[in-house]
Amino acid sequence: MRTRWRRLVLGATALFTAASALPAAAAQDRERAEQRPSHGGLSAVIRYTEYGIPHIVARDHAGLGFGTGWAQAADEVCTLADGFVTLRGERSRYFGADAPAGGDLSAARTNLASDLYFRGVRQSRTVERLLEKPAPVGPSREVRDLMRGWAAGYNAWLRQRKITDPACAGASWVRPVTAADVAARGLAVASVSGEGRFVDTITAARPPSGPARATSSARAAAAPGAKAVARAARVLWGGTGMGSNAVAFRGDTTANGRGLLLGNPHYPWQGGRRFWQSQQSIPGELNVSGGTLLGLPVVSIGFNARVAWSHTVSTGVPASLHRLTLDPADPTVYLVDGRPEPMRKRTVTVAVQDGPPVTRTQWWTRYGPVVTSLSAQVPLPWTATTAYALHDPNAGNLRFADTSLGFGKARSTAGVLASLARHQGLPWVNTIAADRAGHSLYTQSQVLPRVTDELAERCSTELGRSTYPASGVAILDGSRGDCALGSDPDAVVPGIFGPGRMPTLKDAPYVANMNGTPWMTNADRPLTGYERIFGTVGTPLGLRTRGGIEDVEAMADRGGLTVRDLQRQQFADRVPAGDLVAADLARACAALPGGSAAGSDGTAVDVSGACGVLEAWDRTMDTGSRGALLFDRFWRRLEAAVPAERLWKVPFSAADPVRTPRALDTDAPGVATALADAVAELRAAGIALDAPLGAHQFVVRDGERLPMPGGAGRLGVWNVIEPTWDAAAGGYRQVPFGTSHLQAVGWDGGGCPVARTLLAYSQSSNPASPHFADQTRLFSGERWVTWRFCEKDIRSSPELRVVRVREPR
Repeated sequence: MRTRWRRLVLGATALFTAASALPAAAAQDRERAEQRPSHGGLSAVIRYTEYGIPHIVARDHAGLGFGTGWAQAADEVCTLADGFVTLRGERSRYFGADAPAGGDLSAARTNLASDLYFRGVRQSRTVERLLEKPAPVGPSREVRDLMRGWAAGYNAWLRQRKITDPACAGASWVRPVTAADVAARGLAVASVSGEGRFVDTITAARPPSGPARATSSARAAAAPGAKAVARAARVLWGGTGMGSNAVAFRGDTTANGRGLLLGNPHYPWQGGRRFWQSQQSIPGELNVSGGTLLGLPVVSIGFNARVAWSHTVSTGVPASLHRLTLDPADPTVYLVDGRPEPMRKRTVTVAVQDGPPVTRTQWWTRYGPVVTSLSAQVPLPWTATTAYALHDPNAGNLRFADTSLGFGKARSTAGVLASLARHQGLPWVNTIAADRAGHSLYTQSQVLPRVTDELAERCSTELGRSTYPASGVAILDGSRGDCALGSDPDAVVPGIFGPGRMPTLKDAPYVANMNGTPWMTNADRPLTGYERIFGTVGTPLGLRTRGGIEDVEAMADRGGLTVRDLQRQQFADRVPAGDLVAADLARACAALPGGSAAGSDGTAVDVSGACGVLEAWDRTMDTGSRGALLFDRFWRRLEAAVPAERLWKVPFSAADPVRTPRALDTDAPGVATALADAVAELRAAGIALDAPLGAHQFVVRDGERLPMPGGAGRLGVWNVIEPTWDAAAGGYRQVPFGTSHLQAVGWDGGGCPVARTLLAYSQSSNPASPHFADQTRLFSGERWVTWRFCEKDIRSSPELRVVRVREPR
């Protein structure tokens, strides 16, 4: 291994030296990239290829972390530094207490709420305690080294490079970090869908006192009913701001008998949940490529020479609620089996810009923090007799990095399953994988509170008896010891499900997930028998799931698949809602008396021009598609105005879930009105009804207007783009969320994977970077990056730049 490492370093150094003899332009590129701190301990070689993609080589995990931290800082220092301000609980100090918190690492609405929560986590020393635990409960030695190295690499970049990004150039809040800070970021990512969703209520919860205690019965009586709570729970965990598609094909559906994988996560285009591309190599031990969530030291979604994997946000509910029975004499004491147990006070003080420090107290129980609402509209009142506590098992989960590192070292889909079984660290996602031997895999192996259907039946409160079947949200009786979550014998920690309970499908012709239930991973092999907290069985599917299954099932049936077929699927931009509705809508439009329909304000609107546009529309969201924008605006209004059960003539059938419901009921109240409103809206904005989509769905980068293909998930479009409507600026002007890190991966007879990738928003958010918009231009044109995985491919890159980085003493 040392010999191979020496060869790689010498080869990289030789390439770097040779670069000095290149023409002036190339030499300037080399000078911009060069960084050679001397007299160091940790070191790495970073070889940049097209689009600023780094291929990082190190002799060990600490060195690999060092190179990764250095390279991430080079591309995303301001985004990373902003996240570390969040984790230190210092947003109010630098940006103001009432300013929006950004939403990268929690759902906190204000900086003050964010700071109170994260400073409380810091004070509790949760991260430090987890770092002290042996693996697999705590991080392995390799992951500890990666974290330590990442922090050192980030700090080295800060000391030796000038920040050019105007978002943080010269800012005092850009500071060095520690390995514990890197671990804290991983913990925040793990709990972002649990405690992270409840930061506002965790930090605002107050026990009743004085007159409040006297009126607690009235407050309890005013509490919302079970249906409202269940609806709020579905919204809370159904709208996390993250989503994905992924499909893996078995070898007998492909052209060469090897597996294929297409991964298409839908994530924010700005901020700390961006992906970042790289290749990480330790000769003889690790060689993996893919997308990393910013601030993490491991590849999150990726591939190696033998296996590829992706993740999709799951339907599992990652937290549970526990109703507390309180001591009548003290609302901060709760009873378990009749014995009093005082809540733990967590008093937190936060520095505030231009004001005195703010001190608040949070209240914690054996289950977790006290919360007082599911949403602003749905309170869970803390009364003199009752309170509610949230339990999030991912609030103590630092195992994500080890799970991902295990994927990177796996040699097959069986190796992916083995890493999941050993580390059990995925917090809120499914895993879809394929390997070069032709195997396919789907598994919802994630960290969930161990709420079985039997436990929910036996221990649910009256409210929980409605919320659990309706939404998977358990509300358990916290006053009973026999209602504890218990433990599976194969679970790495108590209170979560073990690997044997996870919905899993191996070696089906295809396995696919579009953020739907495990039930329809493969339409011919439905998964059943799992607990309700994982998801539903026999319930209506979303349009993206329906359309995706139709597409991948047809691909598998056709067979002979290649990576090129995956690329075509990604940018087919088919609109399943349009296939279901547009023809019927066009006929109904043409039948309207006088070609007119009343808008929602009662005004008559001439919609006759829309009929032919809808009929001629190609049912896609390609940038050149005419009629796509009209249908998009119509569909949004229709869904808001007409309940789903009133839309269709043919209702949902569990026996035919992919093709039902169907047949638009054009006589339903609201259909003609939604069309009238969409027509009026476009005309008021000066947008032609048959305008090409790309003329009005675009982003601006470096002053260039780039048309964006794709469409909203509610339309069923695979290539999800959720742009912001701004009629005054010409339509959908920016994309805050949607397709992010794409990978289409297969294998041929050689030793290198056949991989095409794309980072839709590009590698750097720094507008001064040459890699601020280059891949966004590719995305606009539906083009891909040919990934350079093997040495010969990296060395042959016409844009190769080699950087040797060392830790300064």
